[in-house]
Amino acid sequence: MDSLTHIALGACMGEAFAGKKVGKKAMLWGILAQSIPDIDFVTAFWMNTPGNLLAHRGFTHSILFMLIMAVFLALIAEKWHRPHNISFRRWLFFFAAVISGHIFIDAFNNYGVGWFEPFSHMRISFNSIYVADPFFSIWSAIACIALLVLGRRSHSRKTWWRFGLIMSALYLGYCSVNKWKIDSDVNRILHKQAIVHSRYFTTPAPLQNWLWFVVAGNDEGYYVGFRSLFDSQKKIDFQYFPRNDSLLKPMSGNEDLLKLIRFSKQFYTVEKYGDSLVFNDLRFGQIIGWKDPTEKFAFHYFLDYPNDNKLVVQRGRFARWDWQVAKSLMKRAAGN
Repeated sequence: MDSLTHIALGACMGEAFAGKKVGKKAMLWGILAQSIPDIDFVTAFWMNTPGNLLAHRGFTHSILFMLIMAVFLALIAEKWHRPHNISFRRWLFFFAAVISGHIFIDAFNNYGVGWFEPFSHMRISFNSIYVADPFFSIWSAIACIALLVLGRRSHSRKTWWRFGLIMSALYLGYCSVNKWKIDSDVNRILHKQAIVHSRYFTTPAPLQNWLWFVVAGNDEGYYVGFRSLFDSQKKIDFQYFPRNDSLLKPMSGNEDLLKLIRFSKQFYTVEKYGDSLVFNDLRFGQIIGWKDPTEKFAFHYFLDYPNDNKLVVQRGRFARWDWQVAKSLMKRAAGN
């Protein structure tokens, strides 16, 4: 999830754990613990883009990192707040829970999380919620603001941290139910429309959880389309994109290319943009694809111009967006 959401959730968790005992400092501990896995942003200062793509949400989002940092932070906090009646074991449990919450929630996005690094490079991704979903973030944000405004001894503080955490958890559960419903529909539709595929995925379109991006195919190419929870038609209008692996032969064995393929989990296509080969990672969706099914993919990496790819994950997410595009998203999410 985005950093602001992690900050708000961390503040609520800190207040729940020790707000009565250490005051608003507990919120700061929660914010620190909930944010610390994202320290991996520093790798961008020395790694190239393909390496950084794999480093992000890698080791710092692993179970091993969580255990190391939980012990480290518990030792600091227990000593910092002496004298107090919070045992080291309770501090340890708190920090382990907050950091685990971060790496657990991030696994619901489509980027993937390296829970088992450095022992396994497998990435966990549930594809259930968009990385920036205001309907998930709003509850903890409201609660965080309330906790900042209210006095330390206010009886309402308990109500607000509960509101922030419970509503966020309920929405995450709601998104998981939506994911199950979409996958069930998509499986039936793929069979009915005789879409040949060896792999597929569904993931939410931007900023909501009702319209979903669907990709199904194999090493020859992929069928791409959108499905709303409110669609009445039992079909998906797919657009086919050939994989074009043959275009990569001149770069066979290139280390950066191999990293991109590993990162994409095999969901990629290759095409020509002018004088450059472009590697598309399909997991990040299409630029306004619900409006124009032939649009470019949001993640497009220029293989011949590697220095032009610093913001490869971000640059296509909201390209060409305006009020008309936003309205078209809401209209398509409402179903056909």
